[in-house]
Amino acid sequence: MSELFDFTKEYEKELILDDEIIIPESIQTVRINAGKIPSGNRINVFAHVLRKNEAGPTMLILGGVHGNEINGIEIVRRSLEQNIYDNLKRGTVIVVPLLNVYGFINFSRYVSTDGKDVNRSFPGHLNGSLASRVARIITRKILPHVDFAIDFHTGGDTRYNFPQIRYAKKDVRAATLARFTGTKYMMEQPYIAHSFRKSASDVGIPALVFEGGESIRLDQLSIDTGLSVIQNVLKGLNMLDGEPQFKNQDQYLIHKSTWLRASTPGLFIWEKRSGDYVNRGDKLGEIKDPYGNRSDDVIAKYSGHIIGHNNGCVVSLGDALFHIGRDYTKL
Repeated sequence: MSELFDFTKEYEKELILDDEIIIPESIQTVRINAGKIPSGNRINVFAHVLRKNEAGPTMLILGGVHGNEINGIEIVRRSLEQNIYDNLKRGTVIVVPLLNVYGFINFSRYVSTDGKDVNRSFPGHLNGSLASRVARIITRKILPHVDFAIDFHTGGDTRYNFPQIRYAKKDVRAATLARFTGTKYMMEQPYIAHSFRKSASDVGIPALVFEGGESIRLDQLSIDTGLSVIQNVLKGLNMLDGEPQFKNQDQYLIHKSTWLRASTPGLFIWEKRSGDYVNRGDKLGEIKDPYGNRSDDVIAKYSGHIIGHNNGCVVSLGDALFHIGRDYTKL
């Protein structure tokens, strides 16, 4: 463990974030300019920083890369409200509850003014699109100070994700961090081009992605799990006192997963949901035409764990219905 996470040599340097000197032993809020909206009002990204005198890792806790993924924002916000970091023993935490302010204002995944995805715009560019400029705030002003990161996300649109951790298979340090989290599901997922996780990896920083709930809807299970993830990782790295607390007796590492898609359009009535285990051939739900003339069963094509499902009540041909982790290891 010590050889994977030995950050003491770099910790002696003074921490300056966006030209602001961080004073040890107190929570300090740094306001970072993120541009203006067409009305001329300035938009800022807020980074809350707590730095201890004792050397240790620097952890980035990031929410709101997608503006409509409210669970991630709420997890990070609530971690501040519940004073999780007050008893930090060593190291530094940098907490950014909301990166994509533009999307948040407009209930949008994207930067609403240019329609681009911040999480496909990393590492960003000073003269690029607005999404690219927002991404650059993280890569230029925050990542250089960071040793590892957790990026909090939510299922897109009406798709619900059971709380889970995703990381790259070959990233040994990220895999170690993932085991600390205590989530029921961990998922090996390749890097996505121009994502935050890929950009972090490019500069040698292991990053985990937390997924939980669905967009524009708070989910208590996801929020509670996300808060536990933060505390467990801090405890696992001896940044907080105590041992990681695992609420789930069983943990599963998902190697391969597949979305089961709608074979016909109509009204979708699900009978199984995320977190359930299903066998091949099990009935998962029904799709009914709106006139009462036809009903088609949705049948599992694989045995495995449902790690995500569609809460949408009306589906089109080919829409994603159930995300099944079909190749997995029980840990």
